[in-house]
Amino acid sequence: MEQATLVRRGTEDLRLSEDELKLLAQIASGVTADVAARKLELSARTLRRRLRTICDRLDVNTPIEAVVWAARRQLI
Repeated sequence: MEQATLVRRGTEDLRLSEDELKLLAQIASGVTADVAARKLELSARTLRRRLRTICDRLDVNTPIEAVVWAARRQLI
């Protein structure tokens, strides 16, 4: 699995996996979490849990903020 390495807030290293970037790209496309989960072959609960983990790692409050964060860095 390929990793995207980013630096934010000084020396803090953040890594998003290819799967995490695919998840954010699905959300960015405007589909609902349920549709994104089906497309990624995940349960809706697993998708929500992964989104929460991504948000926590990026220190953002919502999945949309995580999408914006990734888009500004041209990862999605």
